[in-house]
Amino acid sequence: MSRTVYVTGVGMIPFAKPGASSPYHEMGAQAARAALEDAGLAYGQVEQAYAGYVYGDSTSGQKALYQLGMTGIPIVNVNNNCSTGSTALYLARQAVASGAAECVLALGFEQMNPGALGSVFTDRPTPFDAFDEVTDRLVGKPEIPLALRYFGGAGLAHMEKYGTPLAAFARIRAKASRHAVNNPLALFRKEVSTQDVLDAPAIWPGVMTRLMACPPTCGAAAALLVSEDFAQRHKLRADVHIAGQAMTTDRPGTFDANDMMRLVGYDMSRAAARQVYEQSGIEPGDLDVVELHDCFAHNELITYEALGLCPEGGADKFIREGGNTYGGQVVTNPSGGLLSKGHPLGATGLAQCFELVHQLRGSAGARQVEGARVALQHNLGLGGACVVTLYRN
Repeated sequence: MSRTVYVTGVGMIPFAKPGASSPYHEMGAQAARAALEDAGLAYGQVEQAYAGYVYGDSTSGQKALYQLGMTGIPIVNVNNNCSTGSTALYLARQAVASGAAECVLALGFEQMNPGALGSVFTDRPTPFDAFDEVTDRLVGKPEIPLALRYFGGAGLAHMEKYGTPLAAFARIRAKASRHAVNNPLALFRKEVSTQDVLDAPAIWPGVMTRLMACPPTCGAAAALLVSEDFAQRHKLRADVHIAGQAMTTDRPGTFDANDMMRLVGYDMSRAAARQVYEQSGIEPGDLDVVELHDCFAHNELITYEALGLCPEGGADKFIREGGNTYGGQVVTNPSGGLLSKGHPLGATGLAQCFELVHQLRGSAGARQVEGARVALQHNLGLGGACVVTLYRN
């Protein structure tokens, strides 16, 4: 897979609360049209499509894309939990890099229900049985919804291991809100202070307040990936390319290490990041901007260390010194991240792509990271899969 893959078009719609959005197929079609318009391409030029969503019937991708045309191309439906959108991107990149196709669409959408995530199929074993067994043993708290137990438990483990204060997570959430103020597509654009976050209702006293968790969200995003030859033939923009990408899944240590941070994907994130750094020749210190999976403020903090943005145990210092925002070492989640922008599961990875492509183009408006040339994307799904993608201008 030696062919360079360019991101020639991206599209995204404003994220919305459950019940306030269009149906999933309309959102998906709208985001795909936006990506095509951005690229200056017609749908008839797309050779393959990968459509990602978590909550929906099979072939929902066809339902969305048939509105653009019924061209007979392969449409592959993708479900990889919260990393679904970046998994669609991963598959699209493979298709172009391998020479199987010249122009591929990656699409993600989600129409969610209000409230915490939960199981849909209750008549069969859940993929999270092993995760729940470890969490029950290490954390307890069966009255707390599962995702909160997982990531709150991981945050608590970091607090106990390194003395990390609750205020560190609150600072992350406050930072997300400051960034989202400048993102017209974000769900929450109200700025909150660190104290506001600490004063919010406690979901888990001493561990997590309500503002430290991302909201259920509806939305869609898309990206068009092309080969260099295709871009040249059709005179498309080719200023952003994928310089490295890796997908990882769990290893035995996820369950055997008795560590909640490892249970929620620390090892997957670290391994994927290392692969990408090796592929690209980029070091963490070379990064200008990062979009990472902050489903909870706790996971953002842990991910700083997994991606090598700071040393293990150094996240609190990194945050307090402003290393994670404008004027610091690297700007993390300039979009507002999942915490403020929202987290429509199937769309999240492609919304991250949308943000980073605009950052590298210099077209991110008031949230532009000055001089951005190297960008990293991290998208995590428990169960599990992690996709890390590095983009260069």
